[in-house]
Amino acid sequence: MKIHEYQAKTLFRKYNVPTPEGQVAFNVEEAQKTAAALGGYPVVVKAQIHAGGRGKGGGVKLAKSEAELAAMAGEILGMNLVTHQTGPQGMTVRKVLVEQGLNIAKELYLSVLPDRATAKIVIMASEAGGMDIEKVADETPEKIIKVYIDPLTGIQGYHCREVAFGLKLAPAVMKPFMKMLPSLYQLFVQYDCSLLEINPLIITAEDTVVALDAKIDIDSNALFRHKDVLEMRDIDEEDPLEYEASKHNLNYINLGGAGNVGNMVNGAGLAMATMDIIKMAGAEPANFLDVGGGASAEMVENGFKIILSDKNVKGILINIFGGILRCDVLAQGVVEAAKKTGLNVPVVVRMEGTNVEKGRQILADSGLNLITATDLKDAAGKVADIVSA
Repeated sequence: MKIHEYQAKTLFRKYNVPTPEGQVAFNVEEAQKTAAALGGYPVVVKAQIHAGGRGKGGGVKLAKSEAELAAMAGEILGMNLVTHQTGPQGMTVRKVLVEQGLNIAKELYLSVLPDRATAKIVIMASEAGGMDIEKVADETPEKIIKVYIDPLTGIQGYHCREVAFGLKLAPAVMKPFMKMLPSLYQLFVQYDCSLLEINPLIITAEDTVVALDAKIDIDSNALFRHKDVLEMRDIDEEDPLEYEASKHNLNYINLGGAGNVGNMVNGAGLAMATMDIIKMAGAEPANFLDVGGGASAEMVENGFKIILSDKNVKGILINIFGGILRCDVLAQGVVEAAKKTGLNVPVVVRMEGTNVEKGRQILADSGLNLITATDLKDAAGKVADIVSA
């Protein structure tokens, strides 16, 4: 689960990680009050969306007066902010973070994330922090420091020194940095983060180290342990259909674009293979929908409703391997769901596994527009023919 920058900084402060003073604002008046409470100008106005690249997209501005603040906050609030992470459709800005301006002497990059290849936690850092860090990673990867930490032993002093020396920190900055890095690591571990990123981490003219930005992603499977983070969920930042699916324990991802085949499968790996074969057959998958191994008729019904909410869907492919979920149970669920949702697009069903013949008979006797396929290649071909007709 992603959280906003201002929420991530709340967690930073909980772990005594230095951040600029600031407050979130939902309108121009609140932004002006925050600036006044900070003691004057300059202040930075930062769009709060679940995406990076806000500065390049015009979502981060420096205001040197009350008039500039009003104009900039008014411009950013409500704008459709397009960045390299939002896609061409952009995201609507509903809130801004207003923070004190600081005297920046140097910008660094710092992140903590899991490395699945080594089963360790890796700290990544670079002297070349700021808006072009992706370019640095592509063109000069040698400028990025990587320090690996065994999660069983945790972060040690020598890890911190390796990062600090790699960043060529001055002696005056070394001590606050060495104090901050273990705190960030503890935050990462204790909150089950999948990503913790600061870009930029700044060194001020006063030789202080401050997290000017904050980005945190938290493993959704661990949210039951973090009730405070659950309260930070911003539904406005999520795809409406993906949010609706989560309420029914369905794993749904809207692929957008020109997809015209809705998919319903049981298992993430099977879903990926199904989407690949649909493309090989000449059609485009519109979504990823995993109903899981224990899908009920109600879950299938809700899955149909979500898929059919996408007006680009011209056909649906159901690909189920019946193990825990028997084929006859699935077939009955499909029939009931099709009747309740008033299914108006053709559905191709490919089933294999427990009670498969009984399941196929249920589909055949339903009288509905349900097309049975013998195997996955046959199913993909049939649904591709349907959507291209």
